[in-house]
Amino acid sequence: MPVIVVANPKGGVGKSTLSSNIAGYFARQGHAVMLGDVDRQQSSRLWLRLRAPELPRVVTWDISADHIARPPKGTTHVVLDTPAGLHGKGLDAVMKLADKVIVPLQASLFDIYATQDFLAALARKGHAEGKQFGVVGNRIKDHTKATEHLRTFLGTLDIPLITLLRDTQNYAHLAAHGLSLWDVPAAKVEKDLAQWAPLIDWLGTR
Repeated sequence: MPVIVVANPKGGVGKSTLSSNIAGYFARQGHAVMLGDVDRQQSSRLWLRLRAPELPRVVTWDISADHIARPPKGTTHVVLDTPAGLHGKGLDAVMKLADKVIVPLQASLFDIYATQDFLAALARKGHAEGKQFGVVGNRIKDHTKATEHLRTFLGTLDIPLITLLRDTQNYAHLAAHGLSLWDVPAAKVEKDLAQWAPLIDWLGTR
């Protein structure tokens, strides 16, 4: 059962958007998907509540009588959305579960510096534990100095840049209805699907 963790201690970088769309993709492929919200804001759980019952099913934690959270029986794919500020034992516990870790990062000087130590630590963990880590540039505007700075920064790290996702209102409009890119006609989100293709390949789900 692959476990995909979306993590960045910096808030507001699009973790829930990325997590919900990954879960939506897996569900559209016919997998039994759990989207687990580790974030106190419960953004992903809100997305699940907004999701129409006729759409490919995505579930959340199964909470037992003794208050232990587990993936529901039969789950084949797990996506974990993590909170801002995740560190220490909490981070270690989530990372132990992960097969692959995706770090969303905006092309902002403040975001880059806030994430720098986290990415360096992940690179060390990747070598030590054999996990796969990758960065997704989020809310990217083409041909800007900020995007150039992001590429330059990532070139200094031993973590690959998987893809760049553009700054578009499509994600907000979809989230408001519990939808993912794969729940609407492809022609409406053609540019976004093209940008997601490298990430889907990286996840190994084609």
